[in-house]
Amino acid sequence: MAGLITYQSTDIVNDTQKVVTSTWSNNTNNLTTAHTASAQAIFSNATSSGAFFIDVYNEATSSTSAAVQYSVAYGHKNGSGSLNFTNDTGAKGNSATKVIYNQYRQLVYGDEGSNFQFNDFTPDDIYVINVNRARYKHNLKPSTLDLQLSGSNLGTLYLTDDSITKTGSSVITNIGRQYNIVSGSSGTMLGSALTQVAGSGSYGFFYPDAGIAILNARAISQSLPSINAAQADNATPTGPQNLYRAISGAGSFILDSEEKVSSQYYFTRVKNYEFNYTTNPSFTNSAGNVRYDSMIDNPKTFITTVGLYNASGDLVAVAKLSQPVAKDFTKEALIRVKLDY
Repeated sequence: MAGLITYQSTDIVNDTQKVVTSTWSNNTNNLTTAHTASAQAIFSNATSSGAFFIDVYNEATSSTSAAVQYSVAYGHKNGSGSLNFTNDTGAKGNSATKVIYNQYRQLVYGDEGSNFQFNDFTPDDIYVINVNRARYKHNLKPSTLDLQLSGSNLGTLYLTDDSITKTGSSVITNIGRQYNIVSGSSGTMLGSALTQVAGSGSYGFFYPDAGIAILNARAISQSLPSINAAQADNATPTGPQNLYRAISGAGSFILDSEEKVSSQYYFTRVKNYEFNYTTNPSFTNSAGNVRYDSMIDNPKTFITTVGLYNASGDLVAVAKLSQPVAKDFTKEALIRVKLDY
């Protein structure tokens, strides 16, 4: 298309920036309250949603602005801690907790034969925190996990990931990076031993790319005995409730999300002899003559918009200037157009 400027390779610059925001609704940094829905509190039914997980909201569910922030779940590799789906012969252990355990080891390891090991310790059960997908961008940001758990009259357990302590190195799994969950804050482990509880291993794993934290139920219960990880066979599930109460009781959950924003800059260079005449048809009469004498010897225009066209001459993007830029034969302009995607 005539009159267009062709960008050279040196006129186009690519850039990628990481943007960090709070994970929770309304850009809340520290989620200090936790609410559940009464509809999920039906635990006497083996197949109710509450037997599998509990959604946690930022506000009471009666509020129109309440939104799910994360879900908590409990899994047991032998199916203990929840009602069996049926009472048929051989059905023992086929329950919600077994489904949860199998689901997450399938996600992490790609099969249902591997067990979760926390620094060489293999517990029978796990707790799961699954951050709602709508709450974060590309991934959760390592080193920002600061989770507090509280037990009855037993103080508070401060948990974080060890990404700073490990200088950013991680184990790569089927669901992305894996860091250890340890006692400490802001990605720094308290002390030097990964085994946080004697004979029970570390506190868990953090998967920032999948928005998941898997906790070692044995280590948690050893540190906070009121959060009892031992679940009886065929029992009404209390595991998800135990974790929810520990989080809501402490009242502090900090976690940031991270987004990679790619930008492309187009440096639009307008020479002194370019774009000094307008193509507005109102500036000429029916005979094609310029209506305004000043535009003959001393033309002046104002740049307000930059249009980007593809090789076929199709307009694909438009950039608006914050204010018009005066242009005549004595002036040149350099306009930077930024496209984010």
